[in-house]
Amino acid sequence: MATIPVVLEERASDALFVSCAGATRSFKQERDEAERLAGALYARGVRKGERVATILPNCIEHVDLIFACARLGAIHVPVNVFLKGDFLRYQLDDCSPAVVVADDAGLDALREIGREGIRPDDLDGGDATPAIVEPADVMSIIYTSGTTGMPKGCMLPFGYHIQQDNSLLDYRPGDVLYTALPLFHGWARGMLFAALNHGLAMHIDADFSATSALQRIRETKATVFSGVGAMGMAMLAQQPRDDDGSNDLRVAFMIPFSADAEKTFTARFGPRVQSQMYGQTETGAITFTPLAERGKPGTIGKPSPTYDVRLADDGEVLVREKRPDTMFKGYWPSADRPEWHHTGDLARVDDDGYFVFVDRKKDALRRRGENISSVQLEAAIASHEQITEAAVVAVEAELTEDEIKACIVTTGPIDPSDLFTFFRERLPYFAIPRYVEIVDALPKTATMRVQKHVLRSAGVTTATWDFEALGLTVARDERR
Repeated sequence: MATIPVVLEERASDALFVSCAGATRSFKQERDEAERLAGALYARGVRKGERVATILPNCIEHVDLIFACARLGAIHVPVNVFLKGDFLRYQLDDCSPAVVVADDAGLDALREIGREGIRPDDLDGGDATPAIVEPADVMSIIYTSGTTGMPKGCMLPFGYHIQQDNSLLDYRPGDVLYTALPLFHGWARGMLFAALNHGLAMHIDADFSATSALQRIRETKATVFSGVGAMGMAMLAQQPRDDDGSNDLRVAFMIPFSADAEKTFTARFGPRVQSQMYGQTETGAITFTPLAERGKPGTIGKPSPTYDVRLADDGEVLVREKRPDTMFKGYWPSADRPEWHHTGDLARVDDDGYFVFVDRKKDALRRRGENISSVQLEAAIASHEQITEAAVVAVEAELTEDEIKACIVTTGPIDPSDLFTFFRERLPYFAIPRYVEIVDALPKTATMRVQKHVLRSAGVTTATWDFEALGLTVARDERR
């Protein structure tokens, strides 16, 4: 079976492969740049199996380093660029990278925790014999949200990036892919490898803008667009125009997205919306409706041909690979993964055999397209000198995904603006709670476990601070 470096070598040509934040690479240029950077990393002592962490936004250097690590057999660890403080320290301590490559903002974040990094421009020259990699070798480590504890590093093998089924989006010759999803997450990377595997051109923007998204889709002549549901809802919130349907899109992949929103998006912009899908970083797509089928709106489809999928007695989704090396090897550094992966999510199967997502088994949060560890967020909030306890829960958002409410126990009065400043300095922007409520005590069981269902049921009350209503927000240009 082929691996990513082999396919890149086979694809080497002058045809456009990737455009990222305005810079471009043909397949041949990407092959050559991967070789150059692999040599530069080797000259710095990086060898097969060692970790190379990157703290980079969507930029061509990020793309280059993905393929350079693959060519060298080094394990790429893409770090969320918005992490700071203990969030950042934890991931770097956990994976122990040989090198950290970062932009200026990333270098500032590193200095704040007493670590060093290098800029992409510091990687200049060197020779290295390309490593021989097998489908079972770990190609990347991507950290989960840590829904039941601290974030865990998913060890994803080379085979994971090659053997994924194509019927989810039905990539075709001549397709042009477009996204503004970040390369430090799995889906944008999945699109990048799909473009390589199918010999397609891909355009990646640094940021998503609802006001210019359709213009960018037209400019790039994109036929496949991928985003989170909030992006699609933001596009629908724009003032309708007579030429909204004038574009080349045939499919827009967006989750979560309601059945009604699907119909509205298709009627206005034209493409089939693919939202009948469920997956995780550990596995990729677990269930979905093939694009060639209508499926059943409101469901998450049927099991992927890549996996065996069943429900445990309590409704938890369990997954097992049918072919070797098509799902994660385990959580770093242990490859001791059970035969059946327990997803931690609950589902049911309807009378037609379609899976319907029910709920997260544990207390996970998803906001601004990011999964957030409630355990990690609560620890960060409780580090405030006047906060003795904290619990965070999801509350209903106006569009999709969640808003975060923090219930805190304090030693005395706290000013909302002072607390927001504390959050802003220590938390990634997407993890800053919108709602905060000071409570006398957190509801607990006899064994002192916080009863989060009680907090969720309470929702937003008259005693709850709404930071947005108070004008306390983080501007886009101040997020890093």
